[in-house]
Amino acid sequence: MSISSESAVAEIAGDEAGHVTRGLAAAIAAANPFDDAGAIAAARRGLLDFLAAAFAGADDAGYRKLLAVVAGGSRGEASAIGYPQTVGVLDAALLNGYAGHALDYDDVHSSVRGHPGTVLLPALLALAQTRRSSARDFLAAYVVGVETMARLGLALGSRHYEQGFHNTATLGTLGAAAAAAYLLRLDADAIENALGLAATQSAGLRLQFGSEAKPLHAAQAARAGLFAAQLAAQGLQGSRAALDGPSGFFAVFGAGAQAPRRVLDGWSAPWQIVSPGLYFKPWPCCTATHYALDAALTLRAAHRLVAGDIERITVTFPPAGDTPLLTHLPATGLEARFSVEYALAAALTDGRASVATFADVPVRPDLIALAARVTRQHDHAAPRASTDPATRFSVVEIALKNGTTVSHKTERLVSAADLRAKFADAVKHAPALLELPAAIETMQSADDLASVFQAFTDIQA
Repeated sequence: MSISSESAVAEIAGDEAGHVTRGLAAAIAAANPFDDAGAIAAARRGLLDFLAAAFAGADDAGYRKLLAVVAGGSRGEASAIGYPQTVGVLDAALLNGYAGHALDYDDVHSSVRGHPGTVLLPALLALAQTRRSSARDFLAAYVVGVETMARLGLALGSRHYEQGFHNTATLGTLGAAAAAAYLLRLDADAIENALGLAATQSAGLRLQFGSEAKPLHAAQAARAGLFAAQLAAQGLQGSRAALDGPSGFFAVFGAGAQAPRRVLDGWSAPWQIVSPGLYFKPWPCCTATHYALDAALTLRAAHRLVAGDIERITVTFPPAGDTPLLTHLPATGLEARFSVEYALAAALTDGRASVATFADVPVRPDLIALAARVTRQHDHAAPRASTDPATRFSVVEIALKNGTTVSHKTERLVSAADLRAKFADAVKHAPALLELPAAIETMQSADDLASVFQAFTDIQA
């Protein structure tokens, strides 16, 4: 059964009384996405996209550093990407969460204003492997985790992110706890406790964008959320109303923009994994660059632009539309993932923005020279950028040396056209894995899910 908007409002009537946490826990416990073919199909696509990002991320220097610290001293029954031995369940969640977010190539959800897959899936995969859960149960738990994380994002409002918090980390901790608790089949009371244990571990600052610590946010959230669910399963008790009241999650993190009733208003009707759904990145860089990237590639193709013909470039955002883009002229590809200037320079020069474009090596001088000609500005007549996709756009205007000017506005993002191609590119050095997408499309049992874990050891970090 699912909980309707009407019953949700009744469940949490009187937010001040501490009913939001209780209502969310009841919704999670009662969730039933199994018979929603669209939701399960979306979960399968989300898993495939995560694996593409994580398998590519296994070659990342930061991931190898984390492996060196964690894996050698860890023993257990869960698989870490690119590591030949099994590790502890919490360590697997940590490592795979980092790999998934290492290249900033993983999925995005507008309600979250962040990345759900790279937090939820590492927690669930580690738990499912050690419990021998079926693929069917695993996919359903993923749907519930996305729903929880997205609804919390809608309820928390935009100021949380604008103040400097990283939603992937803060909301991901609660989302992972919800997903893991659902897979563990905890009852509503235990889930309410798990949410509290997760909320008190919620952390992550945007100041780490462009550094090796950013993917650690996703890794820590996956681990902390799974840890919270495990503790709740063992009966370790925390606050029973962690989202509510003047000291609760919303009051502390919301900065006055919170609307707690949005947590359950419309729960599962439709599932958030279906609408607005997951955005699968075609380029391995911050999503805030993607509108401008799309506009630049459109202009390059339409006008046969050559980098040497460009005098200057102006990119226009809505207010706060470039908040996560902390770098203007990066020194490395890691920093470049958060530079719209560099992304535009690469797109206009090379006609693409690939994994190699943002490799963690010194940036190309020719791209920096063009990036230095990019100016940002904001359209202050437009609505402030928020979790609502309708508030997001970029306008790219290019002044050419011949005196002409061309411009294009992109208002809607289009996901990666072919997830199988994205996956194939990520595993090109391990061709045996090319059969995995077909297996993911049909998997139902625990034995079916085991093929995913086998793939983890076939990728070498």
